[in-house]
Amino acid sequence: MGLSPFLTISVLLTYFLVLMVIARVTSKNSTNNDFYTAGKSSPWYVVAFGMIGASLSGVTFISIPGTVGAGGTNMEFAYMQMVLGYLVGYFLIATVLMPIYYKMDVVTIYQYLQKRFGPVSYKMGSSFFILSRIVGASFRLYLVALVLHGFVLEPLGLSFAMTVIITVALIYSYTFKGGIKTIVWTDTLQTACMLIAVAATVIYIGNSLDISLTSIPHAIQEADLGQMFFFENGWSDANNFFKQFISGALIALVMTGLDQDMMQKNLSCRSLKEAQWNIGMFSTILIVVNLLFLALGALLYMYSAEYGIAIPERTDRLYAMLAFEHFPTGIALLFILGLVAAAYSSADSALTSLTTSFSVDILGVENQAITEGQKSTQRIGIHLGFCVILASVIMVFNSMLDDSAINALFKAAGYTYGPILGLYAFGILTNRKILDNYVWVVCLVAPILSYVLNANSETLFGGFNFGFLILLVNGLLTFLGLFLLSINQQKS
Repeated sequence: MGLSPFLTISVLLTYFLVLMVIARVTSKNSTNNDFYTAGKSSPWYVVAFGMIGASLSGVTFISIPGTVGAGGTNMEFAYMQMVLGYLVGYFLIATVLMPIYYKMDVVTIYQYLQKRFGPVSYKMGSSFFILSRIVGASFRLYLVALVLHGFVLEPLGLSFAMTVIITVALIYSYTFKGGIKTIVWTDTLQTACMLIAVAATVIYIGNSLDISLTSIPHAIQEADLGQMFFFENGWSDANNFFKQFISGALIALVMTGLDQDMMQKNLSCRSLKEAQWNIGMFSTILIVVNLLFLALGALLYMYSAEYGIAIPERTDRLYAMLAFEHFPTGIALLFILGLVAAAYSSADSALTSLTTSFSVDILGVENQAITEGQKSTQRIGIHLGFCVILASVIMVFNSMLDDSAINALFKAAGYTYGPILGLYAFGILTNRKILDNYVWVVCLVAPILSYVLNANSETLFGGFNFGFLILLVNGLLTFLGLFLLSINQQKS
């Protein structure tokens, strides 16, 4: 089917107009403090719902459904094993990390490292976050730019570079003033759009296959696409339950609890109790949402089999291919809207958290003897600077025509979380002082050693592949290095 670029642009312009209106309302009379913490006045239930979109992103929106029938990692419903592991991570965030952050009344979570160890640890934690977020946010926006360029803007004669500029400029336009105060509310809209797109697709496919909503679980099982737990093939299996479950707990703990992007929303709640309620509701909703995504994936494969549609070689393109070439115009438009909403809900908060972390952690704006107006001007400049950086990195991704090279670079960003995990674990689990001036050595060596171990793990450990568990190895190596730095130091 042919989807009119002008119709698509009209829908997207309307969508962004709504975002602009929300931004204008929420950023009225905003201060620098509101940009960073929303004045600690965000309703916890709004934060919880909005975090769904930020945690899933455009990558999840198009990739997870494609893995269901592809075999390999996360086949069928194996991904739910990791999601169940998330619950352990979120429990630790709510009961261990959140009380620390609220007791210290931090603006960024890495201020804990300064108070616990010193300025070098503080800068290293923030720097690793900034590096990781730049790569991650750029990659997510790159995927969205590819879809928008190929199906919408290229037919109008616009270059990919112009598509990237428009993509990033739109984020800047509704975040530069209100920051997290705006993001809390725009993410709510974007999460709703994403879920509406997925739900509408599920309903359409169900009707096309003459499957009622209540019969979908049974139909998925009948199609041999519904296995959720994998125990039989041991640790060498990428879908092994224990491997996935532990990985999920680590990912949630590190990529939410130790990530300024995700925690900045939590820190905007009115109190610790409300922030903990937010984590609880968010965890519950996330389980339901991921089940919906996996059900969608199974239905996409069932639909393709029923109508004799060839599965693309890259299965993460299955949803997009069906939406644009086989589904009605309304579903295709909802797909575009859902993809953009999913990507922007993670990218806009990433941009805001990058600005916050660089301003507070690296530049120490809170300690600068300048006026509020000067702080605001400085912050807006930093915000714009990160927009330029994100656009530049996206263009670098586009120049890497080898998809495996791009994916390898994106996976490499995961190594940056290991030192952060090790720093927090050592700070919370011990009361030992360290030689703070040498922390940078440990934080650089640990990821390198982790990479070497991961690259040779199958040879060294009889076919075992770490996968996401390399986070744990990275964190343990950092922990060990910090312990060495604590020898001969007085205990606090």
